[in-house]
Amino acid sequence: MDIKIRKADYADLDRIMEIFDVARKFMASTGNPNQWINGYPQRELMESEIAEGHCYVCVTCDGDEKVVATFCFIEGPDPTYSYIEDGEWPDDSPYYVIHRLASDQGVHGITEQCIEWCMKVSPCLRVDTHSDNKVMQHLLAKNGFVRCGIIYVANGTPRIAFYKK
Repeated sequence: MDIKIRKADYADLDRIMEIFDVARKFMASTGNPNQWINGYPQRELMESEIAEGHCYVCVTCDGDEKVVATFCFIEGPDPTYSYIEDGEWPDDSPYYVIHRLASDQGVHGITEQCIEWCMKVSPCLRVDTHSDNKVMQHLLAKNGFVRCGIIYVANGTPRIAFYKK
């Protein structure tokens, strides 16, 4: 599916939240019921990400421009990436982080297109995911990311950290 990527605006918020609902159900059905719990990511968080210019949407190029995916793309340094265990970052290059990548049900190839777009902005990317999120781990490996270790997100839970340059 051909998509274009643009910054999200407040008019996209309801659709972004629908996509997160679909993603939570998909994660639970594929053995990852604990990553996005208690309504995470919350609407208030996404309003903030839109206001700060971090939230992006992927829209179809077939004329209707339907929002089919979303992600946040944030320039580092990210404080949760300052400490890593069971490994290390390959270098201290400036980087961007991809967070909260989610797509609508039945939409394929979004991860690859998002990563390609992000690599045009920054030649060094970092991302993290839950140990139960085997689907995302597979997609990251398929798209050239290397596992670097374990980081801890703001709520103190561990995530597998990946790097691509």
